[in-house]
This record gives sequence, C-alpha cells and structure tokens, in this order.
Amino acid sequence: MLHVILYRPELASNTGNIMRTCAAIGAKLHVIGPFSFSLFGKEVVRAAMDYGSMLEVKVYDDYSSFIEDNHHPDLWMVSRYGHTVFSEADFGGPAPIYIMFGSESSGIPLEILRENTRKTLRIPMVPSARSLNLSNSVAVVAYEIMRQKGYENLARTEVLKGPDYL
Repeated sequence: MLHVILYRPELASNTGNIMRTCAAIGAKLHVIGPFSFSLFGKEVVRAAMDYGSMLEVKVYDDYSSFIEDNHHPDLWMVSRYGHTVFSEADFGGPAPIYIMFGSESSGIPLEILRENTRKTLRIPMVPSARSLNLSNSVAVVAYEIMRQKGYENLARTEVLKGPDYL
C-alpha cells in the first residue's frame, strides 16, 4: 500500500486535490499538523469532489506522533534538496511505501531531511525553478510508484462507459 504524507500543508485546495489523487489510486493519506484549515471545509471538499468517502485519512498533531503511530516507517521524502531523481528510485517489493511531501512554502524541515538523506527524492526541473505545485508533485511521484507496481488494483480500461466507448 502507498502512504502519502503531507507535512504541515498550507493550502486547502492543494490538500483537496491530493485527497482526490490518493482516493483515485487507493493510497492512504497522512496529514501532519498543525495546519490552518479544516479537512472538511468548503475549499477542501470542492477540490476533493465526492472522492472523500473513498479515502482513508489520518491526522497527527506533529511529526513525532506520526513516527510513533506508524512504528517508525521507512520514509521516502520529496524535496528540492533530494539526492535521487524520483523515477530512479526502486519502489518495488511488497513493503508499504511511505512518501512525505513538505509544506508549500518551506518544504520538509532540514533536520528531518538530514535524518533520511539516503531516501530523499527530487523531481527534475530547470535550474531557475524553485518548485512545482504540491498537488502536482504528489501526483507525479505517486503515479511513478504505481507504474513501478504495475498499476496494481487500478482500472486499466474505462469502467463507467466500458472499454469500447470510443
């Protein structure tokens, strides 16, 4: 199972988009606080659409609570300072994958990144770009993980209208 972790997200609309992505790929979402909006607020619900009922979300007061509650998971972390290009990481194997993304304005704190240097990932960009939008970053990396896992449990044909719709 894929576990997406948001560290102190700042924008409700991004979090709602990430909730929708997680629901669409069957990932569990972990949200580490504090954060300044409600996961049930209008902006989050609008971005998540009606996917909220398909999603498992767990909220934590802080990073140490997340670590303890998840029995010290083996974390991957996405950062502009990451050492490995995300598509070059090996996400194969049966173990659950935990992947953390930082807040929109400051990312994952350096002290946390330094504890996990060997498992830091980056998304390549032109040198003058600071970052991608958080929800886009989650989608890019999450779908690479799903690709490496053969899109396990994901529909590969149109389900609602049938594979011969076109």
